[in-house]
Amino acid sequence: MSGSFTSEFFRVVRLFSGLFAFALGVVMTLRANVGYPPWDVFHQGLGMRMGITIGQANILVATVIVSSTFLMKEKIGVGTICNMLFIGVFMDIILSSGWVPLMRTFVSGVAMMVGGLFVVGMGTVLYMGSGYGAGPRDSLMVILTKRTGKPAGFCRSCIESTALITGWLLGGYAGVGTVISAFGIGMAVQAVFYVLRFDVNKIRQESCYETFTRLGSFGGDARL
Repeated sequence: MSGSFTSEFFRVVRLFSGLFAFALGVVMTLRANVGYPPWDVFHQGLGMRMGITIGQANILVATVIVSSTFLMKEKIGVGTICNMLFIGVFMDIILSSGWVPLMRTFVSGVAMMVGGLFVVGMGTVLYMGSGYGAGPRDSLMVILTKRTGKPAGFCRSCIESTALITGWLLGGYAGVGTVISAFGIGMAVQAVFYVLRFDVNKIRQESCYETFTRLGSFGGDARL
């Protein structure tokens, strides 16, 4: 019984470590100061229109995506909900803390941008590997990967490019870094997946129902 709870604890740690790493990677791309990544061009544009922070816009968009993926019959897990809520919160905390410096030159900005993309890839592996459910945007990536048979990186790039166009039309900050991110995020995620031998199709993601049912059985065993 103790082993089950220990395993569950480490899964939760992996989930939240991944969410924080993902948020940190995104903030690194923002502070690179060479153009926001596609989704954040969209988040910034939406935030300016609605008078909210970029983190709050992230949460709002994620909520819409989760609702859409649910309608497409993709599993919604505890990790999906946590991703929806906490990445935006972590982003606002990291941005307000000033932990990540603003790059002042093009070369340092590009280096920060590329580094941030790989940190995002690592965060993706961590939280998806916890098995609590893919994040909102990754759920879309998984759906496209399964339905088209294309590599995860290719599908991710298609999603990012669509977000870029929409974000630009909303007035978000696009630049050279935006192009690097739009085409580089797929390669960065795919590279991290390859190095860590992480196959998204082999990870069984639990739905909220499955997680709560399993945790309820732990509690029942503990009472016996």
